[in-house]
Amino acid sequence: MHAAKIAVLLALVATAGMNVQAQDKYPSRPVRIVTSTPGGGNDFLARIVAPSLGNAIGQQIIVDNRPSRLVGGIAARSTPDGYTLVVGGSTMQYTPLMEKMDYNAITDFTPVSLLERSPNVLVVTPALKVNNVGELVAMARAKPGVLNYGTGASGASLHLAGELFMIATNTRLARVPYKATGPAVLGLLTNEVQAVFATAGAVVPLLKDGKLKALGVTTAKPTPLVPGIPTIAQQGVPGFELVTIGFMLAPARTPQPIVRLLNQHIVKLMQLPDLKVRLAAGGSEASSSSPEELGRIMREDDVRMRKLFKQLGLSGDS
Repeated sequence: MHAAKIAVLLALVATAGMNVQAQDKYPSRPVRIVTSTPGGGNDFLARIVAPSLGNAIGQQIIVDNRPSRLVGGIAARSTPDGYTLVVGGSTMQYTPLMEKMDYNAITDFTPVSLLERSPNVLVVTPALKVNNVGELVAMARAKPGVLNYGTGASGASLHLAGELFMIATNTRLARVPYKATGPAVLGLLTNEVQAVFATAGAVVPLLKDGKLKALGVTTAKPTPLVPGIPTIAQQGVPGFELVTIGFMLAPARTPQPIVRLLNQHIVKLMQLPDLKVRLAAGGSEASSSSPEELGRIMREDDVRMRKLFKQLGLSGDS
């Protein structure tokens, strides 16, 4: 073998050895989690996970809050060495499907693990004389476009749940958009709207006080977050499901040994009783997954939502 080829091979072996050593020593400095602005759902999730994960890996984890629209691009362009991670959710995944963004949630990231699953709850006021999903569907069919449902932003879970419900039940409700979940629920309480597909965390206290009535949850199976409430699918709308997720991703090409290490710790952390209780108080169920399972979930959601957004005229391609 020529001396030049031998030199090249030795250099490659040395580089590979250094990479393995670097991964074996990971982490040797603080790790950054990029997430959305303080007070939001992803920030809440990141700040619950960060201390426990930091203790597990033996390094400080810094939560780096950025404007929501910038989070994906910042994380995607970061060095794929395990020192920058992102905690995001369905909105981060869906926004690039509706408008041009500087990242692709599927191709620009390496999945690490699910962190949470959040259902929506179909709620009405006690004044509306319906007691289950079937009765609401019958009323909506008798009065097409008369019943109003409140939503947050286009493409967010309150909106998508309502659109999927109308498609699945062949009904027509009038959408009343609000800036966020809180104002939509307030609109329900003041009878501006008759229904909201609200997040569980926003309405559970109101359900306990009897100020609102839950007709069904958007999960495939009943959820302990809203005990005693059947799913929408169980009430004559087979296959109906909408669950928003929270997840941890790393930039694409992050070494797999680092991804596996982080995943192993997260799977254990998401079983901690204290962490489960804190997430439940915010309206979500602690969850975890393998990197492969998260990747599959995100790809399937991508296909489903691309089709829905195109049908609703929300697609950036339409």
